[in-house]
Amino acid sequence: MSKTAWIRIGVIGGILLLIIMFTISPYNNMVRKNQDVKEAWGNVETQYQRRADLIDNLVETVKGYSKFEKSTLTEIAALRSQAGQSKVDLGNNNLPIEDKMKAANQVESTMARLMVVFEKYPDLKAIEAYNSLMAEMAGTENRVAVARQRYNGTVKEFNSYILTFPNNLVRGFGGFKEMPSFEADKGAEKAPKVKFD
Repeated sequence: MSKTAWIRIGVIGGILLLIIMFTISPYNNMVRKNQDVKEAWGNVETQYQRRADLIDNLVETVKGYSKFEKSTLTEIAALRSQAGQSKVDLGNNNLPIEDKMKAANQVESTMARLMVVFEKYPDLKAIEAYNSLMAEMAGTENRVAVARQRYNGTVKEFNSYILTFPNNLVRGFGGFKEMPSFEADKGAEKAPKVKFD
């Protein structure tokens, strides 16, 4: 082979090597960032599970309070059932994240209605177990908010990375798609109204 042929082979090999290097590094970073998003969502789900467990304990504590009338206990049971259905949905790993977010919003809506029912009975505040569970619930809601913020930050970083050039050329090979950010349901900004009959 002539010297020119070896130079051509070297140039072509160098170009191929550069293409491979510029493809592998972004791909590996996408994999890492995708795993970060999954971990952040797992942390959100952990807090959702904690919330669901606290709801069960709170409902059982309140049911033990004998001054509730039958209609209130029926309403509590129905709301607890709704929360339980959403809890099952959150644990289903086959569901897309968007569906899990919707289920989480349903739990929050149910929880708000449940709190309205509890507020009708100011004597509950004298029960130590109720107060303890309400304090844990407030702490859990803060943890949920922090976990969601971290998830949204991780999603923003991932989405920005896969959408920028030249990473957007590589993302198709790995099948990477934009991840959804958590958004509250419409109307969630309005506090539930408490009425005492």
